[in-house]
Amino acid sequence: MASVEIREETPLQDDVRALIAELNAFLEPLCPPEFRFCMTAEEMAEPNTTVFVARRNGVAIGCGALLRHDAELAEVKRMYVRATEQGRGVGGAILERIVARAEEEGIAILKLETGDQQPAACKIYERAGFRLCPAFADYPESPYSVFYEKPLARSVAA
Repeated sequence: MASVEIREETPLQDDVRALIAELNAFLEPLCPPEFRFCMTAEEMAEPNTTVFVARRNGVAIGCGALLRHDAELAEVKRMYVRATEQGRGVGGAILERIVARAEEEGIAILKLETGDQQPAACKIYERAGFRLCPAFADYPESPYSVFYEKPLARSVAA
C-alpha cells in the first residue's frame, strides 16, 4: 500500500474543496444547522489558518486545519478522512502535524470542538492527549458538541 503524504496546502484546490464538501455532507444529519461550525474553503485560506492535506498516490484523502485565535490559543478545525481511508491512522497523522505546527509557533493551548456522535474522532483526540474542557471562544454549550483542549510544549520563545 502506498504511503500517505501530509503537506500544508491551499484549501482552494478542487480536490480539497471536494473533501470539505464531503465533510459538510457527513456533518449535516448529525446536528441542527445552528450547531454546525463549518469553515468555507475561502475562510480556511485566510492567513490565520494553515490547512494540512493527506494524499495517497496524489489523491486527497483527508484534511485538517490549525486556526489561530491569538498568540496563545489555536484550534483544530475541519478534521476529515474519507470513509475508505478511516481506521488507517490518517486522522491521527494529520492531528500530529497540526499539534507539531502549533508547538513550533509557540501556541500555549490547542482546543477543538467535535460532535457528540463522532466517537472515533473523540478517541483520536484522547489518544493524542486532548482532555475534555468547557465550551470556548464563541461556541455555545450544546448537547451536540464535545470540547477538548491540550496544553502544548512550546518550541519557540513566546
